[in-house]
Amino acid sequence: MAETGMPPPVPNPATLSYPVATVTLPTGVEVIRTYSGAFICLEIIFGGLVWILVAASNVPVPIVQGWVMFVSIMAFLGSIMYLCVFLCGLVNRIHTNWNFVDLAFHFLAFVFYFSAFVLEAAITSLSNQYRNGTESIFMDSRKIGLNVAATIFAFTATTCYGCSMILGFRRWKP
Repeated sequence: MAETGMPPPVPNPATLSYPVATVTLPTGVEVIRTYSGAFICLEIIFGGLVWILVAASNVPVPIVQGWVMFVSIMAFLGSIMYLCVFLCGLVNRIHTNWNFVDLAFHFLAFVFYFSAFVLEAAITSLSNQYRNGTESIFMDSRKIGLNVAATIFAFTATTCYGCSMILGFRRWKP
């Protein structure tokens, strides 16, 4: 290269600096040994049980239990993806504030799961109730049992998401 007397171009500072990844959870298998990792595993287990139990109950009220299915499947998949990001160590390659991502994900999952739990409990409690001589929602004893179990596991999953949200808030808090 010939010297032209011109200084080299000044690089754009936005391309040179990346925000430092903010994460206080370990990566790899070590994440499962933390309280947050244990809660994520419980969220996956109980969320999968809610999904299976609602699907097995033949969905007596489609619009309400469709919401319960949507929430349980999305939270289940979200928790699996979130855990895989930590297990594979991608948190060190994706530069973002992982403590805020943890808080935001678990807050949204908690709010949606709480609404799903309330709707599932309402459908279960209203089953086989008579109004003006006719039943409003008919379910045999097997379906009632499945819905009661789904309600209990939805409450347990909601509690796990709430505990994860509190732990995420404690990590995120400046």
